[in-house]
Amino acid sequence: MKYRKKPVVIEARQLTNESRSDIYAWVSSTGRVKRVWDVGDMKHMVIDTLEGEHIAKVGDYIIKGVKGEFYPCKPDIFEMTYEAVE
Repeated sequence: MKYRKKPVVIEARQLTNESRSDIYAWVSSTGRVKRVWDVGDMKHMVIDTLEGEHIAKVGDYIIKGVKGEFYPCKPDIFEMTYEAVE
């Protein structure tokens, strides 16, 4: 069988060096950010998802799911899966 993903509007933000503090505040308001650390110029954020802890790196998108959960998504996968809505 084949299945099509249901059309669901999600909220997402791309993690950049400039957006890091805003995204941290957005995600940590739910207690889902476990750690943040720098490796050279790279910023990393560990997010507690429904499937366990996942690392978000600069360039990744942070998605707020339909149950209010957060999880990171690599930019290439995000761009293949989502499009902007008005």
